[in-house]
Amino acid sequence: MTTTAPTGTAREYWTEAAFTGRLRQVPVPRPGPDEVLIETLASGISPGTESLVHRGEVPSEVAELMRAPHQLGQLPFPVSHGYLNVGTVREGPPELQDRRVFTLTGHRSHVVVPAEACHLLAEEIPTERALLAGVAEVGLNAVWEAQVTLGDRVAVVGAGLIGLVTGLLVSRVSPARIQLVDVDPSRRQAAEQLGLDAVPPEQTEGDHDVVFHTSSSEAGLATALRITGDDGQLVEMSWFGSRAPRVPLGEDFHARRLRVVAAQVGEVAAPKRLRRTRAQRLGTALGLLDERFDLLVTGSSPLERLPEVMNDLASGAEWTRQQLLHVVTYQGEDS
Repeated sequence: MTTTAPTGTAREYWTEAAFTGRLRQVPVPRPGPDEVLIETLASGISPGTESLVHRGEVPSEVAELMRAPHQLGQLPFPVSHGYLNVGTVREGPPELQDRRVFTLTGHRSHVVVPAEACHLLAEEIPTERALLAGVAEVGLNAVWEAQVTLGDRVAVVGAGLIGLVTGLLVSRVSPARIQLVDVDPSRRQAAEQLGLDAVPPEQTEGDHDVVFHTSSSEAGLATALRITGDDGQLVEMSWFGSRAPRVPLGEDFHARRLRVVAAQVGEVAAPKRLRRTRAQRLGTALGLLDERFDLLVTGSSPLERLPEVMNDLASGAEWTRQQLLHVVTYQGEDS
């Protein structure tokens, strides 16, 4: 490991209270044994989870379980959250020195993580596409949980970032049918641009073997249950935080023997848990990112604007409705 002391200041985004974010200037952190110092090139906003954190909707009962892998502070506040980061290793072992890596860290100009937490990026993969590795890991875990296979009829309810990534991953399994279901025409158009069939809820076909629900809405959950076929499986990928959604378990839910399965990414999906580590799962997700995923990058803004950007995302400002992966840039940072 190199021993040259870093100089200058680092900048970190912190959520101080609900709808209150700010940048802190701190000394550039120093890596310890078996750690690396990374200078961030770009980070990505995972809009669902990070908006929920920004609104202060993380229940205290699960605050520890829902912490990001390398967050600073504690949920709910103050906390430096996030888990989509690509940067260049500035201090570390020779095999990582000056290499681009993906890590599950957040919106900070410099981060320190264990060397084993770094995932090397091939030269041909664009930095912004690589940011989607953490989102693809969520989708991959759900696909593993559902054990989707050849010829399955599959639906994804909710064509936001998580839903579209999940749809792209499922399409690689060669299902008999895959439909993206969303009430928003612009989201359906985004799905179609990715080569995925997209329909409004009233036009979706029924009798799906597996339905992935990603809309974080009661209406979406009701739709997902309705279109799941007899003996079928609904994989719940939405995190409602402190909200308590109504779930329609009356009528024919029991008669049709439906199964509802959680797919929280904190653990490897049960069918793979004894055969894959979390690091292996993330590495697999990174390797599944092809050029189609570039279309999911829909905007960017500098780190300086992140407090106002997060306010807009968390409150559903009009301009954010067209955003899927919003990239945070770091030009002009001290190093």
